[in-house]
Amino acid sequence: MTDVPAAPDRDPERLVRAYADLVLRVCYTYLRSTADAEDVCQDTLIKLVCREEPFRDLDHERAWVVRVASNACKNLLRDRGAHSEVNLDEVPEPPSGDAVDERALRRRDGRVLDAVMALPLPQREAVFLHYYAGYGARAISELAGVSENAVHQRLSRARAQLRETLKGDYDEFPA
Repeated sequence: MTDVPAAPDRDPERLVRAYADLVLRVCYTYLRSTADAEDVCQDTLIKLVCREEPFRDLDHERAWVVRVASNACKNLLRDRGAHSEVNLDEVPEPPSGDAVDERALRRRDGRVLDAVMALPLPQREAVFLHYYAGYGARAISELAGVSENAVHQRLSRARAQLRETLKGDYDEFPA
């Protein structure tokens, strides 16, 4: 008798705890809008909790969640032409009570995030799935529906662009 991995626990609290942050970050990577990302995140988690078909294992469950979230984001982006957008530079920044050092760290992190968010969507998607979600090139190729070589190319181009954009700002990005 072979050991078959047990199907993942379907407890809604576990599902939300396990995937809310991941889904929100995936959605923000695509949409660049916290409100839109939260909406798609909520819809994705509802679909996950209501799904009756069992998953083979946790990897299958996680891949399904990322795929559903990314597809929902792509659909929203396709339909976004009907929504008006406001440039964030036009919105005044609220005053912060943070310490000077913490503000400097946030600005630095913000520059990195801005550089990543400025990448074209395919590269941004690859960077997020690889560096944040921890997926390898093969898994990203399956999630994104492209070849493994395309994933490697997207990551290479993204790293080159980030290196150029952040050159001089960080020791991690030498010339």
